[in-house]
Amino acid sequence: MEVEYQEEYIKNSRGVQLFTCRWLPLSSPKALVFLCHGYGMECGDFMKGCGTKLASYGYAVFGIDYEGHGRSMGARCYIKKFDDIVNDCYNYFKLVSGKDEYKNKKRFLYGESMGGAVALLVHKKDVNFWHGAVLVAPMCKISEKVKPHPLVVKILTRVEDLIPTWKIVPTKDVIEAAFKDPLKRQEIRGNKLVYQEKPRLKTALELLRTSMSLEDTLNEVKIPFFVLHGEADTVTDPEVSKALYAQASSQDKSIKLYPGMWHGLTVGETDHNIDIVFRDIISWLDKRCSDTCTTTSTCEDTLVNISWVDQGKVSSPSIQQARRWKAGRLHSAM
Repeated sequence: MEVEYQEEYIKNSRGVQLFTCRWLPLSSPKALVFLCHGYGMECGDFMKGCGTKLASYGYAVFGIDYEGHGRSMGARCYIKKFDDIVNDCYNYFKLVSGKDEYKNKKRFLYGESMGGAVALLVHKKDVNFWHGAVLVAPMCKISEKVKPHPLVVKILTRVEDLIPTWKIVPTKDVIEAAFKDPLKRQEIRGNKLVYQEKPRLKTALELLRTSMSLEDTLNEVKIPFFVLHGEADTVTDPEVSKALYAQASSQDKSIKLYPGMWHGLTVGETDHNIDIVFRDIISWLDKRCSDTCTTTSTCEDTLVNISWVDQGKVSSPSIQQARRWKAGRLHSAM
């Protein structure tokens, strides 16, 4: 199916110019999909493959670069308040959804890594508005293994308003750890819109606070969702997604773990693996677009051969393990 690509700049409530883009099927779309990109990433180039793929299967796909990210204005990757990102996305997604041609279309959130946290928080602003969410290696918990000592956090908090934009937070090379295919990794490094420096102090603290807040409120997640995670992911621990699945109140929830795959499921794997991931995503979306599947119904999927767990089909030990695990990583906010 042919796809049309469009770009547009809008201003947020703070007067900052934000970049938006969309991939549209030439016929009337099945539903709307709203992209929430990861920390340091952007939509126009980095998520082009995702937007094009979903649009080619009949979905209208909309992306927005957060303030300070990609082509949007603002200090590079400086997150003064995480709520600003959430509110900007919420306002833009609501604006698009209110257009005459889209009023009767179902609405899905799509978040990768930090974008998974954005999607979950956007959903919480109006829990009945969304018909589902696709969450790829979402950031919603911090592992006890890498969580900073409370004393360190207290000291950093005292100086965050004095040196908020300083790039002083140590972190490993996330691109090296996230994207498995060497050629794709090299291509991502060459994307000048992708932030590749150390996180700023206030940004790191905002990511920490957001993750810890989500960790404490996973039971408040009510949206139908499909969470995907590579079992070999060292950026966000797969146990994060298991915990989300176990604790969320959603009546319709599915999880799939991919053996041997890394963090960048949709951009950093081999073409064959990426095709597998998108086939699963599109299958999940298509089922939720059918007339018999609504936000209040439980939609059963068929078990597949790569660790797919649908509502009611995960073993009790897995749930218990996920509930015990304090998972995720501070540097996982990609």
